[in-house]
Amino acid sequence: MSSIKVKKGGFLTTVQDLGRIGYQKFGMPVAGAMDNFSYRVANFLVGNKENEAVLEATLLGPELEFDCDISFAVTGANMKPALNGKEISMWESYKATKGDTLSLGVVTSGLRAYIAFSGSIEVPLLNNSKSTYLKTGIGGFKGRKLMNYDELEIKVSDKIVYGKFMEPKYIPEFKRKGNVRVVLGPQDDYFTEEGINTFLSTDGYKITKEADRMGYRLGGKTIKHIEKADIISDGALFGSVQVPANGLPIILMADRQTAGGYTKIATVISTDLPMLSQMGEGSELVFEKITLEEAHKLYKEYEQKLSEIKAQIANSQRVIEVPVEKAEYVNIGPVRKMNIVINGVNYVVDVQEVQ
Repeated sequence: MSSIKVKKGGFLTTVQDLGRIGYQKFGMPVAGAMDNFSYRVANFLVGNKENEAVLEATLLGPELEFDCDISFAVTGANMKPALNGKEISMWESYKATKGDTLSLGVVTSGLRAYIAFSGSIEVPLLNNSKSTYLKTGIGGFKGRKLMNYDELEIKVSDKIVYGKFMEPKYIPEFKRKGNVRVVLGPQDDYFTEEGINTFLSTDGYKITKEADRMGYRLGGKTIKHIEKADIISDGALFGSVQVPANGLPIILMADRQTAGGYTKIATVISTDLPMLSQMGEGSELVFEKITLEEAHKLYKEYEQKLSEIKAQIANSQRVIEVPVEKAEYVNIGPVRKMNIVINGVNYVVDVQEVQ
């Protein structure tokens, strides 16, 4: 079995996938990647199934040493990734050989980066997921964040895919201020009209320092209830906006509890959660109301966009430059002439295979 040595664990690096879907009724939180978009694209870039586990790094990334030939890609927040000390591009897959080191630094934009490897991170499945749930210490690598000198077992794919990239037009821009679209409910009738208007005010809210994978506490104007803030506990969703008695909203995130007893004024639409997940302390949010039908339309467009990206990445191939010091190991095949027809015009070209 191949492995990756963790030379430095970073600030908060965990193993995550899509999460434990279908187990909330048993009291099991979902967990999973915070930024669904960056997570899925990372797997596209290395040729994995899109639900394969990756590493999620927050604020400050890890330093990893490979003991095998493998490919990897870094997406999401820009942490200036470097391979053997040389800076490499985000949203692109690279090949690493035994002894190579990948290092990520302090975030320059966004909050969370995702590292996918061509293969499977070999940690135990729990409820069909490898995701780490930190609050109870389950899943992932020993139920915790990665630390210095840890070692991850990796089952490398038979085919190592690299040199793939996502076109710049698809790369998201991570901002510290933005509109977050919501569908009101399910308990919006527990709030006064003034309270609803306050929630949707252009003054907006700021993410406080009390923000983590479980939830974002917001600061700003208080929202008025008609009578009380408590309800009989019901299901909690990724994006549920709870408003406790103090009137200040809490957005529930990936590591949320399975149920909650505070009124929920609205739910952030799923297509805006990746952007929200990349916003940290001090970021400003303005809630924008849309209808359920509009949310469904936006979700379909989001999935169509990801399908486009998957196809674009599959058809991409970066020209791999061979360093001079490694040229003696390169196998260059004989020159062959080929006829290529482009727009009805015939061209004769010389082709050599480089291995």
